[in-house]
Amino acid sequence: MLKMLSIAASLILGAASIFFYNQYRSESANTVCCHVPSSSTASFAAFASDRDFVNKHEEPLPFTFVSQAGGQEISYPTPDGKTAKAWLIPSKKKSKNYLFVFHEWWGLNDHIKGEAEKFYKDLPDVNVICLDLYDGLVATTREEAGKQMQGLKQERAAAIVNGAIAYAGKKAHIFTLGWCMGGSWSLQAALLAGNQAKGCIVYYGMPEKNVERLKTLNTDVLGIFAGQEQWISPKVVEEFDANMKQAGKKLTYKIFDADHAFANPSNPKYAKEAAEEAYAMSLDYLKKRMK
Repeated sequence: MLKMLSIAASLILGAASIFFYNQYRSESANTVCCHVPSSSTASFAAFASDRDFVNKHEEPLPFTFVSQAGGQEISYPTPDGKTAKAWLIPSKKKSKNYLFVFHEWWGLNDHIKGEAEKFYKDLPDVNVICLDLYDGLVATTREEAGKQMQGLKQERAAAIVNGAIAYAGKKAHIFTLGWCMGGSWSLQAALLAGNQAKGCIVYYGMPEKNVERLKTLNTDVLGIFAGQEQWISPKVVEEFDANMKQAGKKLTYKIFDADHAFANPSNPKYAKEAAEEAYAMSLDYLKKRMK
């Protein structure tokens, strides 16, 4: 009898141990999951799995860009031991001002170079660098663009940005500007630039949601958003505004009555009036901070 009771007790203890071990594993997994920091850029990349988001992007209209301001392709080392490419328009006069331009999910195509040169011509002395987050890949179809955006490694993109900051130099005043996916990276670049960040413009990109990270921003932010879109929606913008206030930072923004990518002239659904107003706001913002 005692032997049978001993066996029964062992079985009960064994079952209990297995139960509590599995419970511990489950709770631990949940804890790890909940404490993984979210990434705004990774969240934006996930939109490529949304068919509606993909279809919202009309394939770019044909356009060939020929620089009139001496734009040239450059390469520079990155902290991950690799090399990055970029399109540089050097200032005519020596200048500490550097405008980092971030492309949409299509990649660094001629349209982005054209927009960058437009800013270059309308701004005071400034070096404009169009960063190539795709390492030379350029999409011409929405399916290619989706794959490239999803395939972009966050660590590699950050290395490309940090390499560009090093290229500009420790005394550089860094301003960032980007559209769509590039809008998200414009804000991330301003965060990475630390005290060198002097201005940041986000065109309908996913904002940073981590208030503690936003507290490290060394600049205010100008946000250009589209009221008709469902991804970077007015609700997302309002949350960003609240987070910036909580972080003690200033956000100036306007939500236009337009759809996603409305400021892209290669978009067949380009909203000319809204885009021109957004450009004027961006130009005014940069000019005031580059004095």
